[in-house]
Amino acid sequence: MQIRLATKSDSENLIAFNQAMAMETENKRLDSDILSAGVLSIFEDDRKGFYVVAESGERIVGGLMITYEWSDWRSGWFWWIQSVYIEPEYRGQGIYSELYSFVKNRAREVGGVCGFRLYVEKDNRHAQDVYRKLGMEETYYQMFEEKL
Repeated sequence: MQIRLATKSDSENLIAFNQAMAMETENKRLDSDILSAGVLSIFEDDRKGFYVVAESGERIVGGLMITYEWSDWRSGWFWWIQSVYIEPEYRGQGIYSELYSFVKNRAREVGGVCGFRLYVEKDNRHAQDVYRKLGMEETYYQMFEEKL
């Protein structure tokens, strides 16, 4: 398994992963044009974040996206882990752990990163257990949102 920064040539896989994740987790079909524009925009503007992929042979089997949040309390950056997806037949093999390790090492190299955050569905106990085993903790905060 090779873990690496994604390139624009990985976009089709990342778009497919996002579409599959939305269907799996929310039974939702994402607008392909909007999703494609969203994924491609990361490669056009690195201030938005970056993608990391897991590759088995020549096949992309998983990935995640990192976006940034400035913390004035900590005078550092939180890296948000988003759009996590591992192809079903590759789950349970430690691929997410490898992706997370890659991200943590990259944060050390870049510097100025004070922590990592992610969203997880309230009922997704398996994912919550994985995150805990990797050293993450449930936070005090509950999330609110208003869509425009």
